[in-house]
Amino acid sequence: MKKHIYIWFITLSIFCCKAQHSSDKIDLRITKNNPVKITQVSENNYLVDFGKAFFGTVELRSTTPQNDSLIIHLGEKLNSEHRIDQKPGASIRYQKIVLPKLQANNVTSIDLIPNKKNTSGAAILLQDTIGTVMPFRYCEIENLQIPIEDIEIVQKAVHNNFNDSASNFTSSNEVLDSIWKLCKHTIKATSFIGYYVDGDRERIPYEADAYINQLSHYSVDSLYDMSRRTNSYFIKNPTWPTEWLLHTVPMFYADYMYTGNLEPLREHYENLKLKTLMDLEREDGLISSSSPKMDKDLISRLGFKKPDTKIKDIIDWPPAQKDTGWKLATAEGERDGYEIVPVNTVVNAFYYYNLKLMTEIAGFLDKEEDVLFFKDKAANIKNVINNKLLDKDKGYYVDGENSSHASLHGNMMPLAFDLVPKEHIKSVTDFIKTRGMACSVYGSQYLLEGLYKSGEAQYALDLITETENDRSWWNMIEIGATMTLEAWDVKYKPNSDWNHAWGTAPLNITTRYMWGIKPKTPGFEIAEIKPQLADLTFSTIKVPTKKGIISASFKKHKNTRHYTVEIPNNMTAQFIIPHHFSKIKLNGKKIKRATNSLILNSGNNTIEIQL
Repeated sequence: MKKHIYIWFITLSIFCCKAQHSSDKIDLRITKNNPVKITQVSENNYLVDFGKAFFGTVELRSTTPQNDSLIIHLGEKLNSEHRIDQKPGASIRYQKIVLPKLQANNVTSIDLIPNKKNTSGAAILLQDTIGTVMPFRYCEIENLQIPIEDIEIVQKAVHNNFNDSASNFTSSNEVLDSIWKLCKHTIKATSFIGYYVDGDRERIPYEADAYINQLSHYSVDSLYDMSRRTNSYFIKNPTWPTEWLLHTVPMFYADYMYTGNLEPLREHYENLKLKTLMDLEREDGLISSSSPKMDKDLISRLGFKKPDTKIKDIIDWPPAQKDTGWKLATAEGERDGYEIVPVNTVVNAFYYYNLKLMTEIAGFLDKEEDVLFFKDKAANIKNVINNKLLDKDKGYYVDGENSSHASLHGNMMPLAFDLVPKEHIKSVTDFIKTRGMACSVYGSQYLLEGLYKSGEAQYALDLITETENDRSWWNMIEIGATMTLEAWDVKYKPNSDWNHAWGTAPLNITTRYMWGIKPKTPGFEIAEIKPQLADLTFSTIKVPTKKGIISASFKKHKNTRHYTVEIPNNMTAQFIIPHHFSKIKLNGKKIKRATNSLILNSGNNTIEIQL
């Protein structure tokens, strides 16, 4: 019979470690987490569960010595026998360490063996004083010949400075609450290196990963150094495919909107113009990395170190089976059968979005000529995309020039980026709703954004809280992960890991679209609040900003919606009212029915809306 020992989960931040990288100080912390449960699985063998996976190692302190060796197993995953899975597959982590003995009254920190793939080459390295870390939730101690009660066992977790109390979310949907917590923990736990990296397999920053990581991080904390450090990294260290490069401008734009700090835009303005890839434009304005203009000179100016770098038009990830030889669950991988043609819809939708943002960025920097330049380009690209890539008879987009295939990807990106003509929003949205979650965890970011923008809050919430399909966040929880996965399941990406922050779309979507809390003007001088809470009957949220925390609550009672919103000092907020209502009160006073928004001042605000 298994013996269970339950221990309260306690965390203690013990010191601030200033790691150094490229003359930039990184504010890493070490937290010591006690077990939540210890189980005796056989004679002299114990399974220690820390409740959540973190990057770090294990530390032991015993009051009794053991002169015989101990075997320590660390891992992220359990097998069917409720033991640490020693062959977890994919990039799920496991490691075995042998301790020759255990001394009394001494702290023994387990020395891990570095993984060559994520501690060399382009990987971001931890400072030597941190040592080697790995992600793990479980520790199994084998051949323990002294009482388990004589040993203090802690998970020595490494993470960036993180304010746990800066954010919170609750709702009437327990699945949604669990997914939000999963995602928030992912943001904290994957900050172990001080950069937004892709997970443990490579520990390399990639633009698409970093952008979703950034949006989710901003939704739960108001510390922006890690984001700015990562953004600067991409100026000289871009990655492929083409779609990844086109996340650079959105990352810098988001940083300015949340912080109000103009210096990064001013310093890197010319490089941001380059990263739009407008040098690849053909005569009609559309771009393709297959263009002869993608020569060695441009590749070098973009920041690639190797002149033979191939920048590919790869849409979503992982690639199709024909590209990899993997035996995937579906032959098209995560692409919904997307037909990759030289001039394709997704890349050009991203290009249009870059031009839109550069129009605003030029305005922030008082570059009036560039404002007109980018505005005209954006208008032209929008017109060309909708004339050449939108099948007006069917009412949705094809995958690219000379393609007759339509996919989720080729439609969710135009919808998310406000490319779709008003008269085709319904038909594009209707097509998207026929595809389900036919994209990767990364692609879900844009799918959900597009759905909320087109008023499909209920369908979006249903996708987030899906429990019957393995292409879901609930599946990540069900299989035992405590951080979001790189893919919905290993069968969809056979080398995927269990610690990928690009899987946290529900976190930032909940804040930015479900509750609709965003900066309307740079630095949150004015916030925007546009709730789309679908069938939730109540919800509360805390959102950190550089000016303080926005706190809000919602309660539904028959046809009445009650909101309370607390706005920090030196901030106002525009509260967007639902389209259909009969009466509305702000702080107890009736508001004229003609209005479509309310101005909320600093302090407590109460809103009552009758539908």
